[in-house]
Amino acid sequence: MTGSSTTPEQIDIRVFGGPSALIEFGGLRFLTDPTFDAPGEYPIGARALVKTAPAAIDPAELGPIDAVLLSHDEHPDNLDHSGRALLAGIPLVLTTLSGAGRLGGTAQGLAPWESVDLPRPDGGTVTVTATPAQHGPEGCEPVTGEVVGFVLTASDLPTVYVSGDNASLAVVEKIAAQVGPVDTAVLFAGAARTPLFDGALLTLDSAQAAEAAAILGARRVVPVHFDSWGHFTEGRTALVAAFTAAGLIDRLDLG
Repeated sequence: MTGSSTTPEQIDIRVFGGPSALIEFGGLRFLTDPTFDAPGEYPIGARALVKTAPAAIDPAELGPIDAVLLSHDEHPDNLDHSGRALLAGIPLVLTTLSGAGRLGGTAQGLAPWESVDLPRPDGGTVTVTATPAQHGPEGCEPVTGEVVGFVLTASDLPTVYVSGDNASLAVVEKIAAQVGPVDTAVLFAGAARTPLFDGALLTLDSAQAAEAAAILGARRVVPVHFDSWGHFTEGRTALVAAFTAAGLIDRLDLG
């Protein structure tokens, strides 16, 4: 986005562990994939995902949230019990079309490239646009389900992209072609792997996250969803190494 008077670093983003981050944008407060349950085993079908660390904040400490950006509702590492309880008090939950049907309440489903305009406290508008995401290898959707990402735009602010659980650089290329360079990319990384698809990636690995940053032209990358769960196979060290190798370490914001 051109003509912006705000730098990417001035978009306040706080990361709480796993996929949960608070983005303050245009006077509005957006929370991504709320997961605040304690460490332990969380069943998913015949398997269980293991949470290894607590969130860095209690949901009671979050303060008012204007909207939740929920990439998908079907996996406990993206929406857990406490996250579901939190949704009841949120005025707007943006998520997948199928997820909105399951959640009800204030949930509103967005198909990829569908947008919603939200009024800002200063009288302006923030536009939230859903983007495609692919939570695994090609053809994974019948198994891993429907997932969306999001782009936040406003006439006077840097563009923010939230990837959701996406493992496809081809999808990133489509998003870059559609929305142009983004200023801040909140990338779900961690190289998530489970027995599904013989251990194929379910989210970007660290090298792919660096490549995604280059494809998007992102001036700032805030990685999330790379810690606090046992099925993440790459963490902070791998991210630093990959962004250093790609010559992009100055763009990586680990807080």
